[in-house]
Amino acid sequence: MALKRYVILAEAAFDEEAKTATGVMRYAESPTVAVIDSTRAGTVAGDHVPGLESDVPVVAALADALAFEPTTLLVGVAPAGGKLPDAYRRAIIDALGNGLDVESGLHDFLGDDPELGAAAGRAGREIRDLRRAPRGLNVPTGANLAVPTHTVLTVGSDCALGKMTVCLELDAEAKRRGLASVFVPTGQTGIAIAGWGIAVDEVISDYVAGAAERLVVEGHERGGDGAILWIEGQGSLNHPYYSGVTLGLLHGSAPHALVFVHEPGRETIDGDARYPIPGLGELIDDQVRMARHVRRAPVVAVALKTNRLDEDAARTAIAEVERDTALVADDPVRFGAGRLLDAVLSARG
Repeated sequence: MALKRYVILAEAAFDEEAKTATGVMRYAESPTVAVIDSTRAGTVAGDHVPGLESDVPVVAALADALAFEPTTLLVGVAPAGGKLPDAYRRAIIDALGNGLDVESGLHDFLGDDPELGAAAGRAGREIRDLRRAPRGLNVPTGANLAVPTHTVLTVGSDCALGKMTVCLELDAEAKRRGLASVFVPTGQTGIAIAGWGIAVDEVISDYVAGAAERLVVEGHERGGDGAILWIEGQGSLNHPYYSGVTLGLLHGSAPHALVFVHEPGRETIDGDARYPIPGLGELIDDQVRMARHVRRAPVVAVALKTNRLDEDAARTAIAEVERDTALVADDPVRFGAGRLLDAVLSARG
C-alpha cells in the first residue's frame, strides 16, 4: 500500500499542544510534507515543538502546501470538546476540491456534516473520522483473558502525559530487539499513526471494556502468539472527568502488567487546579487494586515526562521515583526505552 503524504491543518495552533500533529510527525510511517498555520508561516516545524527535529515547512494556506504533493489533509489539533473550529471549514473544503482525502480526530464527525459531506461527494474523495466507533461493540466475552500474548497497559496520574508516546517508544525498542510487538491504539492520534484502532472515548460507556477486548484480540491477530501488546492508556483513575474510560480500558484489556506514566512537578490535574494529584504510591496502589477485579497486574515500571526539566533535574527526578517506589523509572523519550523494556521483560519471566 502506498504511503499517504500528509499536510497537517493546525491553523493558529501548531505548537507542543497540537498532539495529533506532533504525534503523527514523530511516529507515523506516512510522511508529513507541510503544516498549515498562517501565524507561523515561513518557518519549519522543528522551530515550534521542543525535541521535534523536523524541517517540514510551515505554510500559510493550503494553496502553498499543494506544491509538496500531499494526498491527505489531517486536522492536527483537538480543541476543547473536539468541535470543528469555524476557521478550518474552508481549508477542508478546499482540500477536498483539490483531490485530497481528509482525516480528522474531532468529536464532530466531518463525514456527517452536510456541507463537508457534499464537498467530498462532488470530489470523489474520502473523509475519515478517526474517532468514529465501529459497529457491533458489546461487553467483554472473556476473550481478553484467553489471548496468548503479554498485554501491557500504560496508566498514569493525569491525562496529557504521553501514555501513547511511552507505548510507541517501548514498541520501537522491542522491535529493535527482534521481539514480536504491537502498538494498540485507543485514541485518534494513535489511530492516525498506526492505521487501525478504536477511539475508546467515543464508545458508549457500557462498551468501553468490550472495545478494549476487541483491540486485544486484533492485536494478537497482528502480532501472533507470544507478542507483547502495548495498550495505549487514556485519562487516569483519579481524573474527575476521564476516569470512566480509564477503568474501562483497564478491565477490558485485562493487562498482565502496567507501566505508570507521570510528570514530576505536576501537582494538580491538567486544566483544573481544584484537583490535586495524590502521591505516586497511592496512585500505583489504586491501579493494582482495580486491575485485580479482572486479572492481577503489577505496576512494573514508571515512565516519566521530564521535558520541562533540564537534564540534571530530570536524572534527579528519576532517581527519586526509583527510591520512593522501588521500581525502575526513566524517561523513554529523553533517555531511551531500554531500561523500561528490561523491567517489563524481567517481570514477564
